[in-house]
Amino acid sequence: MYKKYATLFLIYNMVLFLAWACVQGIGINKKVVEAFTIGGERKEELQVTGFIGVTQEKISEERVLTANVMTKTRKIKVTQSEYDNLLRLVEAEAGGEDLIGKMLVANVVLNRVEDKHFPNSINEVIFQSNNGVAQFSPISDGRFYSVKVSDETIEAVNLVLQGEDNSQGALYFAARKSANENKMRWFDENLQWIFAHGGHEFFF
Repeated sequence: MYKKYATLFLIYNMVLFLAWACVQGIGINKKVVEAFTIGGERKEELQVTGFIGVTQEKISEERVLTANVMTKTRKIKVTQSEYDNLLRLVEAEAGGEDLIGKMLVANVVLNRVEDKHFPNSINEVIFQSNNGVAQFSPISDGRFYSVKVSDETIEAVNLVLQGEDNSQGALYFAARKSANENKMRWFDENLQWIFAHGGHEFFF
């Protein structure tokens, strides 16, 4: 008896909720967010997505929360020359990558600046060479000097300088498809592979 009334009450409330959702412009996505068991019964949570009634304040709040997850404080002084050179390097190395791919290249440069095994300024990192061999191929093949920096590259570098970082501490990256075979063998044998994004693989 009580179970019957409880079921009717639940249905009544669901009807009210759906009517309210239609008025508010909220869609219900039946994709399961999480499944779990209570008292032997499988329960499912429904993902509720606002596509009309979501306010700009809510969207802005979500962007801030996302940024906070990826943000780190860097104590690196950047001169105008270093800023310009970082833009050129990112464009030369990742001009065909998406925004994140460009940001990752900039992150690697800054990670090196903060690492004791590399020089401690952006310019020194960019132009560093070992036995006459440049660390970054655009320096050695001249692409660094001829690129036209895109607006997206500027955005990527600015975001990185503001603290956004998805690099997981990567100090190296390489494009396996176009890299020298011996160079990639050195990467694989001497470094720790972390992840791949776009055309680059990242190492520590």
